[in-house]
Amino acid sequence: MVTRKFPRFPTSISSILVQRDRLKYNAALRDVSVKGCRVESVIRPFTGMQLEVSLQLPGEASPITITNAAVRWTGSHGIGIEFLTIAPPQLERLTQLITKLSSATHAA
Repeated sequence: MVTRKFPRFPTSISSILVQRDRLKYNAALRDVSVKGCRVESVIRPFTGMQLEVSLQLPGEASPITITNAAVRWTGSHGIGIEFLTIAPPQLERLTQLITKLSSATHAA
């Protein structure tokens, strides 16, 4: 069993993965934490691949964009991505999302 420093919360949010060569792939965010996420996508990345991740939140005009992320694992359950650095305004928005997801999880 994997022990995580930060809990992940289930969700279903549209996202876009952008490779360094600027190729864009649609993805579906399946869970998220302050340090990473799991997505499903047609992309077949390799461990260590550098990505930009954009999370399009419902009702918000602009996505949360993490410009420095890396693939940590791939498998039948999706793609595990670690957020390496997040700009403070994006981190604040991500933290707000996680707070909402955490509240919804505990209320269920």
